[in-house]
Amino acid sequence: MLVFTNLSWRFLTVWRRNLVVYRRIWKVNFLVPLLEPAFYILAFGLGFQGLIEGLSYAGQPMAYTRFMAPALVAISIMYNSFFETTYASFVRMYYQKTFDGLMATPLSLEEIILAEIVWSATKATAAALIITTVLGLFGFVAFPHCLLILPLAFLGGLAFGSVGMFFTGFTPSIDMFNLPFFLFITPMFLFSGTFFPTAALPTWAQHAASILPLYHLVELSRFCCLGLMEANPLVSLAYLACFALIFLVVGLMAMRRRLIK
Repeated sequence: MLVFTNLSWRFLTVWRRNLVVYRRIWKVNFLVPLLEPAFYILAFGLGFQGLIEGLSYAGQPMAYTRFMAPALVAISIMYNSFFETTYASFVRMYYQKTFDGLMATPLSLEEIILAEIVWSATKATAAALIITTVLGLFGFVAFPHCLLILPLAFLGGLAFGSVGMFFTGFTPSIDMFNLPFFLFITPMFLFSGTFFPTAALPTWAQHAASILPLYHLVELSRFCCLGLMEANPLVSLAYLACFALIFLVVGLMAMRRRLIK
């Protein structure tokens, strides 16, 4: 395919450019993944812990906060990568004209877009590391096997970064990103087994949840952190890999149609 023939390792120069820029503001940006899990644990732990009894996951009873904690990592992976290739990439493309400058170099358009997606996965992985460390201090995940979540975070970041870039390929203005966030991200945030087991849903809703990428990312996050999951780990890994590959291709195609006229 044309999108792959135009790719080379030169995309890493764009990735490095994003890293150099990010190093100037990383302290402020890392406050969110550092403090967000603490706020969630305190709010849900203090507010819901006494109200929710008898929670069972994968046939094992567990405290609600322990059930919820790995989902916080998956949610952070989704938000960090999707936000980076929607709002942040749109700003670089439309307002800062960064893409115009990069396209004046020997880099191909596909290399620039791939670098954006890989950069979003990198940020998601860094956020996952911070959140997992914080949750470990609370005692909700077990070291060292929970560090398996880092390669998972990169794969999940590629998946959500790719679908975010796909939306950027045809979203006309930055204000219109409210639609994919409301129609795509929010339903996954609520119904992917994040805050309650999908077994509590009607049968049709369980099947619907199983086709959402965040569901598989949440399940795999619990597998890494707790050693338990209700889905098949190989199926979930294959689903995320295929989802990432498909939307990587269509994302590159959508951005080519938008930028090459």
